[in-house]
Amino acid sequence: MRETIVDRAYAKTLLPPRKEDGHKGDFGKLLVLGGSVGYTGAPYLAASAAVHSGCGLVYLGVPESIWAVEAQKCVSAMPFPLPETDGRLCLAALDKMQDKLKGCDVLALGPGLGRGKETEQLVHALLWQVKEPLVLDADGLNALQGCTEKLDVRRGRVTILTPHDGEFARLTDRTLREIASSERTELASRFACEHGCILVLKGHRTRIALPDGRMLVNTSGCSALSKGGSGDVLTGLIASLLCQGMGAAEAAALGVWLHGRAGELLAQEMTAYCASPRELVTRGLGLAFRELLEA
Repeated sequence: MRETIVDRAYAKTLLPPRKEDGHKGDFGKLLVLGGSVGYTGAPYLAASAAVHSGCGLVYLGVPESIWAVEAQKCVSAMPFPLPETDGRLCLAALDKMQDKLKGCDVLALGPGLGRGKETEQLVHALLWQVKEPLVLDADGLNALQGCTEKLDVRRGRVTILTPHDGEFARLTDRTLREIASSERTELASRFACEHGCILVLKGHRTRIALPDGRMLVNTSGCSALSKGGSGDVLTGLIASLLCQGMGAAEAAALGVWLHGRAGELLAQEMTAYCASPRELVTRGLGLAFRELLEA
């Protein structure tokens, strides 16, 4: 297996140029779908991370009962309400999702989505119907437990999965001990190759497994990121870079490195104890981008 180390020098080569005379239409349109009663922070963090990393327009589709909460939180992202069942997005929302997606470049699916039978059916339907690049995270991943073969309908389309070890254990029907073993890298690579997707296996030295067998190994990050919500930031960041025209492997690699470096720089200011995912978005990402631009 050929491994590539993703460090500052490598990340610098990936950073997309930004047109001096560009307008919002030049930097892509993203649709984020997620949220449920009790989980309003996750979709907000994903959408906000996309805005703070250069995406031109960010739409956020959430269950109707939490729309007012998201509308109050979001300043630059644009939340809109969707049909729900028991506080979660449902199949009745599918047509409205598709209508909104027609004007977008990328879909980010899963942050705060919640778990339930109809939610699983909604994720499966979107996997089949969505032709645009897809970043799948959190409960979007949990909807594939026991049926990862449903990913195979997306072979030939851009699909990026961003599980932590627990989610990957559920996807592969393995124990956490097996996922954390010396076979971790091999398991990630095998999954990406079998399903034709990019697998971002989060954790210390995050692995980015590509469907052609290549492996990218990230070098940035610290325990400031070990808090609920950090993964939602990464989802929005990778999706934003895809919207701005990056290739899938490059967007995943740069997103993971920037995310990790943002955590490191924020920890230098606030300590790893105090840095939060919200500050990762509002300050950390800016520090990481600036450092990379000035390197």
